[in-house]
Amino acid sequence: QGILREGLEDVKQFFKANGSCRLPLSPSLLVKGIVPRDCSYFNSNAVPLKLSFQNVDPLGENIRVIFKCGDDLRQDMLTLQMIRIMNKIWVQEGLDMRMVIFRCFSTGRGRGMVEMIPNAETLRKIQVEHGVTGSFKDRPLADWLQKHNPKEDEYEKAVENFIYSCAGCCVATYVLGICDRHNDNIMLKTTGHMFHIDFGRFLGHAQMFGNIKRDRAPFVFTSDMAYVINGGDKPSSRFHDFVDLCCQAYNLIRKHTHLFLNLLGLMLSCGIPELSDLEDLKYVYDALRPQDSDADATTYFTRLIESSLGSVATKLNFFIHNLAQMKFTGSDARPTLSFAPRTHTLKTSGRIRDVFLCRHERVFNPSKGYTYVVKVQRESPGEVVFVQRTFEEFQELHNKLRLLFPSSLLPRYPHRRPPSDPPGLPTVPQALLSVCPHSFPSRFVIGRSRGEAVAERRKEELNGYIWHLIHAAPEVAECDLIYTFFHPLPRDEKAAGTNPTPKAADATWARPLGKVGGEVKLSISYKNNKLFIMVMHIRGLPLLQDGNDPDPYVKTYLLPDPQKTTKRKTKVARKTCNPTYNEMLVYDGIPKGDLQQRELRLSVLSEEGFWENILL
Repeated sequence: QGILREGLEDVKQFFKANGSCRLPLSPSLLVKGIVPRDCSYFNSNAVPLKLSFQNVDPLGENIRVIFKCGDDLRQDMLTLQMIRIMNKIWVQEGLDMRMVIFRCFSTGRGRGMVEMIPNAETLRKIQVEHGVTGSFKDRPLADWLQKHNPKEDEYEKAVENFIYSCAGCCVATYVLGICDRHNDNIMLKTTGHMFHIDFGRFLGHAQMFGNIKRDRAPFVFTSDMAYVINGGDKPSSRFHDFVDLCCQAYNLIRKHTHLFLNLLGLMLSCGIPELSDLEDLKYVYDALRPQDSDADATTYFTRLIESSLGSVATKLNFFIHNLAQMKFTGSDARPTLSFAPRTHTLKTSGRIRDVFLCRHERVFNPSKGYTYVVKVQRESPGEVVFVQRTFEEFQELHNKLRLLFPSSLLPRYPHRRPPSDPPGLPTVPQALLSVCPHSFPSRFVIGRSRGEAVAERRKEELNGYIWHLIHAAPEVAECDLIYTFFHPLPRDEKAAGTNPTPKAADATWARPLGKVGGEVKLSISYKNNKLFIMVMHIRGLPLLQDGNDPDPYVKTYLLPDPQKTTKRKTKVARKTCNPTYNEMLVYDGIPKGDLQQRELRLSVLSEEGFWENILL
C-alpha cells in the first residue's frame, strides 16, 4: 500500500502539469486527477491496481479502472471481442443472453487498462461469507442475491438475469476454451448478471499441477449456481429452461463456425503465445462440432452440463484458491453476516433491552425447515420488533463472533433461560455467565434434523444462548454483529403482516400419492425413413408412495408392435420429479406411408432395482 501511495504521487504531479487527459480505455472518458484514498490493489499474481480518477464532468461519478502490468492484454481484448460477436449473433436471432462485456485496452507490451464493473463481487468473496469451505455449500449465491434483492419481484428478476447470463457464460467459455477458472475470475452483479474476467488462458491451454489439468470440467457450472436456478436443492422446470437456453445459444454459434475460425485464423501471426498454430484453431473447430446436427449437438451439450455440475474438481479448485488467498487477506477486514445487506450499530439502531425467542415456525421456501421468531425489545418506550432467523443464521453469528472474541468472553448457555428473569427485565445473575457448561447448540442430530422435536429443543437452547449474548461483556453485547443480527430484514417486515401459524396443508406441497401425472417435452422429426424422437424434459412427476423422489426413465413403443421389437429407453435420472434428458430415440426403416398407421406409446417409470418398476 505504501509503494502504491508513492507511485500515485507521480500521477498527481502529471495532472498538476497537464490539467486533464483522456483515458486510453475509452477516449470519451476525460479525467482531471487521481483519488488516492479510493485506490488499492488486487492479490492475484500480477498485483493489478484498482485506480479511481476524478471525472472532468462535475455531475459524473469517479471513473474506476484496473491497471495491469505483466499480462498480455491483447489476449483479453481478443477474447472479449469474440464474446461480443457471439452476443451480437444471439441478439440478431432474438436471444438476449444479458451478457456483461467490459472494455479492455492494451497500452503497451504486457500492460493495459480494464474497465471496472460497478456493484459486482467475485464468487470467492460471496462464498467465503459462509466460511472458507463456502465453495462446497449450495446457498451462498442465492443468499447473496436475496440480500441485495429483498423484494420478491426484484429477486425473481435477478434470478432471470442469472439464468440467461450463466447460460451465455457456459457456452462462450466452452467454445473459446477459457481456462484458469477459479472463483476470483468469475463475478456476479447485484442485479444477477454473471460474467467472467481475466482471460490469460484460452483455447484449452489449461494450467497444470504436474500431469493434472487444473480445469477438469468442460466449463464452470456448480451446484450453488444450480441452486439459484432451481430455487432450491431439487431440479425444477427452470433448470429445463436453462438447459434449453444453453443448447439454443450453442447451436446458434455453431452456424457461424467459419466466422470464428476465420477471425482467429487472421490472428495467428500476431504473436499471442496461445494462438500460434493450427492446433489452436482445431480446438475451436472441435468445440463447435460443425459436422453434428442440431439435435446431436443438443444432446452433446446437455451431457457437458451434467458433467460440469457433477465435477467435484471445480469446487476443490475454488477451495484451494480460498486457502491460497487467506494469507493475503488484511487483518482489518471485519466479519459481516452473509444474509444482512448492511451493518447496523448500537448508535444507529438504539440499545437492545432484551430478546426472547417466542416460537418456531415451519417454512417451505426457499427450502423446507424451521425458522425461529425472536422478539427484540429496545430501550425506546414501546419499541418492539419481531425477527425471523434460521438455525444456520444463528450458527453463522456464533462462528463470526468466535473470529472476533476469545471463547472466554462468549456466552455458554444453559438448557433453559433463567426462570428468575422473565422476558423484558435486564437484571442478570452474573454467576450464570461463568457456570453454564454448554457451548452453541450442535448442528448434528441423529435422525431427521428438521423434525418438530429437534426444532423445539433448539428453541429452548437458542433462547438461553441469545439471553446470555445480550447480557455478556459490553464489547460482545454491543458489537455491530449482534446489532446487525437482531435488526429487522425486509423479509421480517413482510412476515409481520402474515398469519404466524403455518397452514395445515399447502397445495404446492401436498400431492396425492399413487397417481399418474406430469408432462413430457418432446421434439419429433422424420428424415430419410428415420423417425427421431428427442426426449427433452419432464416436469411435475408425482412422488412415490413413501414420499421419496422417483428415479424416472422414459420408455417408448411404436405400435402396432406384436413382437415388442420397437422398445426404446432413455437413461435413468436419479431422485427427481423434474428430470432433463435431451436424449435421441431413433426408429430406422419406417417408410413415410407407414407413419399414418403408427402410434407412439410413451410411458415414464421409476426404476426400483429388484422390485417391479413403478408407472409414473
